[in-house]
Amino acid sequence: MTTLTRILLASFLLTTFALSGCATLTSDITVETETYPDVDFSRYKTYAWLGGGEIVYDPIGQWEQPTLDTDEEVRFLVNRELRKHGLTPVTQNPDLFIAYAAGVDMTALELKENPETRRHALTNVPKAALLVAMVDARSGYLVWLGYATGNVQKQQSIDNIRKRIDYAVTQIFRSFDTSPPAKEETEEDSKE
Repeated sequence: MTTLTRILLASFLLTTFALSGCATLTSDITVETETYPDVDFSRYKTYAWLGGGEIVYDPIGQWEQPTLDTDEEVRFLVNRELRKHGLTPVTQNPDLFIAYAAGVDMTALELKENPETRRHALTNVPKAALLVAMVDARSGYLVWLGYATGNVQKQQSIDNIRKRIDYAVTQIFRSFDTSPPAKEETEEDSKE
């Protein structure tokens, strides 16, 4: 085997390992979004935060790292995504209000297979959810909602927590579109 072939093979294996590690870290996270029918997001240019959201109260750091301000992390990432979509933060007269909430259901149960007996048993699998909402500032109507759910992963590193939150927020905004809605073609348009 030539040196070039070894280098290419090693690079391929390292890349595969790195990508599979990322997939495992976020593979339990699912995302859904809902949009108010016929809303034209291209008319929204500005936003402001509506209150704050508490993530998890966990004083001993069993589920949330005490040295990471998860609330601030979520705000930072949501701000990043909103800016990517052309929205500007303001302190007065916003077009949209942005809110988020997150929580944990410590009593969630799932069927898990025992690898030794191959039997299924109900197992406690705490679930976490992050919800981001957009409210039309003029009407007060909820116009967009995105949420991510996943398993609570006990005592993760700060780097892994950040990656999971980043993944969830990025995926939530993946389908958000601020371009004008497509104009329906009329009979007069087709004659031209």
